[in-house]
Amino acid sequence: MPKLTFLGHSGWLIESEKYNIVIDPFLDGNPLAKHKASDIKADYIILSHAHGDHTGDAEAIARANDSTIIANFEIANYYGAKNIKNHTLHIGGGWDFPFGRVKLTPAFHGSSFPDGTYGGMPAGILVKLNGLTIYHTGDTALFSDMQLIGKSAVDVMLVCIGDNFTMGIDDAVDAVSFVKPKLTIPMHYKTFGFVDVDENDFKNKCIERGFKTELIKVAESLNI
Repeated sequence: MPKLTFLGHSGWLIESEKYNIVIDPFLDGNPLAKHKASDIKADYIILSHAHGDHTGDAEAIARANDSTIIANFEIANYYGAKNIKNHTLHIGGGWDFPFGRVKLTPAFHGSSFPDGTYGGMPAGILVKLNGLTIYHTGDTALFSDMQLIGKSAVDVMLVCIGDNFTMGIDDAVDAVSFVKPKLTIPMHYKTFGFVDVDENDFKNKCIERGFKTELIKVAESLNI
């Protein structure tokens, strides 16, 4: 049974029987994070887009663990130029890795590295492992084609709710209703003042529509 740990903001650690997969690590610069980059053991790092609050510790973790970064063409090449192992995907494309399958989905946002380098198109992430499907929305607005993503029979949806830069609570609840996951967990909130929303409001609105929702505190884990 895989274990899912909330690293804070949009960062997650998925631990399967043989592999550790990290999504969007932002730790050392995150005021709410409980882990440091040096605490993380990762075989693979999946990045949704290039913004610093999603790629912040990718290089440090990759170098310390000889990890492979999985991302779109521009992001993968950015790290490849730094002699970091990488696998290039792009929107709509998927690949079978030793731990399972990763597919990139659309996301409506921007994508550039803190140094200004263009990071290609932002993405959501579908991870399939151990018979489970996890959908990480990335940073995105609400869009109706999330209904198509829902055809993947999503077990766990990790959904941004913070507003201002991404969907706010009401749009995020609509996103859940499009995808219809078995379990929803909110992310991308409270880290900064602009995304300081009430996660309990989100949970209650999801429950009103009949969707199971868990609130996971930073550094807490859940067996899925």
